[in-house]
Amino acid sequence: MKMKKLVSVLVCAGMVTGMTACGGSSDSGTTTTAASDTTAAAASEETEAAAGEEAPAAEGGAAAITLWTYPIGSWGDAEVVNSIVTNFNAANPDITVSVEYLDYTSGDDQVTAAIEAGTTPDIIMEGPERLVSNWGAAGKMVDLQDLWDDEAVADISAVSEAVVNACKSPDGVFYEYPLCMNAHCMAINYEVFEQAGALQYIDQDTRTWTTEDFGKALQALKDNGVATTGVVYCGGQGGDQGTRALAKNLYSAAFTSEDHTEWTMNSEAGVKGLQQLVDWCNDGLLSYDAGAVASDELQLFANGTIAMTFCWNASNEANYASQVAFTPYAVAFPSDDKEPELDGGIYGFGIFDNGDEAKIAAAKKFIEFVCDDPTQGPESVKQSGFFPVRESFGNVYEGTDDEARMTAFASLMGYLGDYYNVTPGWTEQRTAWWNMLQSIFGGTDVTEAANSYAETCNAATQAAMAQ
Repeated sequence: MKMKKLVSVLVCAGMVTGMTACGGSSDSGTTTTAASDTTAAAASEETEAAAGEEAPAAEGGAAAITLWTYPIGSWGDAEVVNSIVTNFNAANPDITVSVEYLDYTSGDDQVTAAIEAGTTPDIIMEGPERLVSNWGAAGKMVDLQDLWDDEAVADISAVSEAVVNACKSPDGVFYEYPLCMNAHCMAINYEVFEQAGALQYIDQDTRTWTTEDFGKALQALKDNGVATTGVVYCGGQGGDQGTRALAKNLYSAAFTSEDHTEWTMNSEAGVKGLQQLVDWCNDGLLSYDAGAVASDELQLFANGTIAMTFCWNASNEANYASQVAFTPYAVAFPSDDKEPELDGGIYGFGIFDNGDEAKIAAAKKFIEFVCDDPTQGPESVKQSGFFPVRESFGNVYEGTDDEARMTAFASLMGYLGDYYNVTPGWTEQRTAWWNMLQSIFGGTDVTEAANSYAETCNAATQAAMAQ
């Protein structure tokens, strides 16, 4: 199911389009920005608060809250986030905000440990697959219904009703308030493809290609002496949306049932796509690495060692700009019908229920400021490197240095497919996916491995739904 409504809104608004879920990392640490309307030096002293410590509230302050954020674009950059908190403090001088930066290697384990220890942060920034389907479903999050007033629902629905639906549980409880969204894609080394005569297999007007033409492009690269065209990484869950999108698009498989209650990549189309990847690797047209995750693959791409990456988006392009000596050209994943369905990312905020109403109220103020404020909201989106979920924000990149660069990614937003990430059992599925890839590249029969994968995932889903 394509997000057709989103396409029309992007066109009408003139929108042009992070190292986020692609397996990038950011050093984990804590900084603190205290409420202050006096000097920058005072804020700097608070920023040096020790990791893991919650800074005391300013004298007479209403609350001291903590924010944990995954590296969603520049939201993993302490300098950027501190400036956002400083802007918040200008309007809310009685609230102190401490920040800890997570990465996609150990972040989930840190949150799990905090839940078990009863030391969760007040606010956390990530996507519905964590905030809603995982921690929300486990009863750890605050209901954010009061943030979802009629104006917010209308503004966000005008871009995509799928965003609204993804931010709430099956029984209608909102556990996430969204800021931005994106489409994950792949990218090629334009010059290497050009030299190999492989550009002819890409429709550069639509940035799409068929599965057959993708195979021809791989052969052209190999014939031109390209040692490693691309790497199917399967060493962990980092950037797994790339390998999922690659496998399911090849023969238009559905990753889950439409109602998100069953995992279906063991279908005929799913198995055919997985088998095709194995065949290409066996023929030397692709490679696989059982020890690599997306961050490893991205570095190989940035170095010019491989000719394509399966884990690309606008934020990654910005993050690697200083390292590449070629033109990274964003394209959709190949599909048999030349109608790709890209996996998307929705990023926003949730509040852990720590039982302190004053902290919850302060956390909601912060979220509203970051996401809804007519001045700060668009700036917050730009720091993600993605697109706003609010129609009223329009084209946040207009008139900026990024306007031309983001045009390509705006066109790819039109290929967004179903947001199946909210399917119960999501966490177990991610582990089962890369284990399955390792299995089939290790010689296990693809149908057998896909059936075992689906059985594992569906058992986890049924268990989650029965809670």
